[in-house]
Amino acid sequence: MSKESVEELLIKGGSDKQFRIKYDNALSKELFVKEAKADGYDFTEEELTAVLRENGDMFESYGNPPKKSIWLR
Repeated sequence: MSKESVEELLIKGGSDKQFRIKYDNALSKELFVKEAKADGYDFTEEELTAVLRENGDMFESYGNPPKKSIWLR
């Protein structure tokens, strides 16, 4: 479990649109973390929240279809 794992996922989502779509549709942090674990990423909701806070990002989605502005490039 680590912040590094969160950052790896956010970087992959920043460069891979198909990968990002699945996570953009995760409307709760619980579902987001569950999906991440299924894809081999190991972090907690607290670690996700900490990384987003450090980056100045909010988890909430916007638009239709839903999008998140958390992705790193």
